[in-house]
Amino acid sequence: MMEFIARHAMGEKVSGTALVANDGFSARYDLNRWTGLFSRPAHKLVGLSYVDRILILDTAKGGVASAWMLHEMKSRHMAPKAIVFNTVNTILAQGAALGGIALLAGFDVDVTAAIAHGSIVEVDPGARMLRVLKVGDGTVAAAQSGQRTEPVVRVQGR
Repeated sequence: MMEFIARHAMGEKVSGTALVANDGFSARYDLNRWTGLFSRPAHKLVGLSYVDRILILDTAKGGVASAWMLHEMKSRHMAPKAIVFNTVNTILAQGAALGGIALLAGFDVDVTAAIAHGSIVEVDPGARMLRVLKVGDGTVAAAQSGQRTEPVVRVQGR
């Protein structure tokens, strides 16, 4: 089992399939919060669903809109389970806190190079730990495993 210690952590312990890319992340400009897909054409994860996935990315981008977008996505059950960064900014950390999304950041290695796309990982903020439970094969198919193929619209029950 591979384990990585983070310098920064918050949120609840979660596990799931990792979407991994050495790319930045802006909740506002990279995601379509209505379809649940990465939507910016230049992003390395374009077309993949981020819903209930653990995003492992290089760095946070964006401004205050990221904070309210993460909160809004979480309120509609259309959010990632966790976000893991090599480096994070205060705005996205605030957004993750507001949205109740687990966050790890700051490692001694580049986690986007150390973890294969589609791996099953555990984010344990209490221990500041990222654990690889099952190594993925690095393909999009592995990351799509068990993933919806149609856009999802979740509405709260009445």
